[in-house]
Amino acid sequence: MATPWEVKVFLDEFHVKMKIWNVLYRDERGKNTQALSLLELRPVERTKILENLMPADYCEGPIAEVLYGGSDMWVFGKNIKGNDVYIKITMGQPGCSVICISFHIAEYTLTFPFK
Repeated sequence: MATPWEVKVFLDEFHVKMKIWNVLYRDERGKNTQALSLLELRPVERTKILENLMPADYCEGPIAEVLYGGSDMWVFGKNIKGNDVYIKITMGQPGCSVICISFHIAEYTLTFPFK
């Protein structure tokens, strides 16, 4: 588990890179697209949620990742319209977009060690 400082450093770097390179959403995963519909969110609103992630939203990570460039994955959660939403993100490859691997209604209870 990361410390609050490590989470803050990750989010600061993630947000800067996101502003420069944007976000690649893994929407081919059905539950991610379905979540937008169920939560009645437009894609731009999902991006705003990522932009506003804070250390208090941290659930777990860093987790070793091998599919999207080897950058560690981090899990966050937000309560959106009464639903806990599971958000898994990674910095992606250098010089490319950050990646939102998961953005869907949580399938299990999320824990927030810094709330």
